[in-house]
Amino acid sequence: MKSGCQSNIFKLDEALREVDGYLLVTEYLYPNMSMRESCDSRRHVQADRGYELDVKLATDPKLTLQSYGSYHYDALILFAPKVESLGGNLDAAAISDFVDSGHDLILAADETTSDTIREIASDCGVDFDEFEKAVVIDHVKYAITPLGDDHSLIAADNLIDSTVILGSQGIKEPILYRGLGHIVNPTSELGIKVLSASPSAYSGRVGAEITDLPNVSGASMALVSVVQARNNARIMISGSLELFSNQFFESSVQQSGSDDKFEKSGNQQFAVELTKWTLHERGHLKTSNVHHHKIGETNEPAMYRIADNARYSLGIQEWNGKDWQPYQADDVQLQFYMMSPYVLKTLSHDGKGLYFTEFQVPDVYGVFQFKVEYNRLGYTTLNLAKQIPVRPFRHDEYERFIPAAFPYYGASFSTMIAFFVFGIVFLYHK
Repeated sequence: MKSGCQSNIFKLDEALREVDGYLLVTEYLYPNMSMRESCDSRRHVQADRGYELDVKLATDPKLTLQSYGSYHYDALILFAPKVESLGGNLDAAAISDFVDSGHDLILAADETTSDTIREIASDCGVDFDEFEKAVVIDHVKYAITPLGDDHSLIAADNLIDSTVILGSQGIKEPILYRGLGHIVNPTSELGIKVLSASPSAYSGRVGAEITDLPNVSGASMALVSVVQARNNARIMISGSLELFSNQFFESSVQQSGSDDKFEKSGNQQFAVELTKWTLHERGHLKTSNVHHHKIGETNEPAMYRIADNARYSLGIQEWNGKDWQPYQADDVQLQFYMMSPYVLKTLSHDGKGLYFTEFQVPDVYGVFQFKVEYNRLGYTTLNLAKQIPVRPFRHDEYERFIPAAFPYYGASFSTMIAFFVFGIVFLYHK
């Protein structure tokens, strides 16, 4: 992706997520048409990953994400930090609705970011530093590159430890970054800092005297964050547009204070791996063949009886970018739930994506749910719930004699016998 690229819109056919492959249509939105040529390499990269590209202007009056309630695109990449007003009916509210409908978003900003872009990021739970012309500055871990050694050009290496989000190969080279810092809403459990600033970094103006404490500083300041919404829509937010530029992709880099010099920065690998996750090429789970039945039977019953022995099973697969593979984990749990879990069981698996467990229905009748809630870092959330009633024993289903009541039975019969003997003795004894 060249530095001149200002915004992209991706389309991912939702139906094709269930089969082998993706269909992705991308719209590049530029301040002017002359920048299209600078994005040819990006177009080629996307084509290699199975994406089709559709190019439009950022101010195109016909720009729209949907028509008659049907979305044309399944993912939006917005690289237009300066744009105050997007063309057509595209605005912050339309983009928020787009994400709420389960579609993905990638957004990049810089020190010139407009209020519109800030509003979109804020709707996603990310707040950019509002101090005018503020950028991330680091006097300890700044980058030494052919691009210069300005302390606002930093070599960031504080990455999240997640192979699901950043791939299994690992990113060893520092990432060149010049742009805004931001804060992920601390009350949100959906936002994740993927690339964080170092403890010595702060947000401020280059060359300006610091008179007040910076709004954001240290490792709490995020550089690149992701959000996975409750509907599994994925959002990637970067405070640096240059992070995705060919200039940063191809530049050598050395972190200040380190003897290690790298011929190429980690920007390209970072961008590719993170967009794979954001566009559901990795970490996307699906379920299949959800089934429950009484042990010894095969058909799903309309209801269970207390003390029945039940079996629950389901298949879980993970998309690896090409096809569905069995997902293997030892922490998938089933709840048999009514107001609270009466049964909580960890599911066993056969190594081929089939998860199962057996349990006895509790001695409580009512309306229960088979519930699976699986929420792990980097993976789409699984929320399965199926309602099932549980009835008590019918009057003819109880045991005729309960062993635990034998002492009471004996006491009753012994009382009758004793009374009979007492009556005979009382009536006939002289």
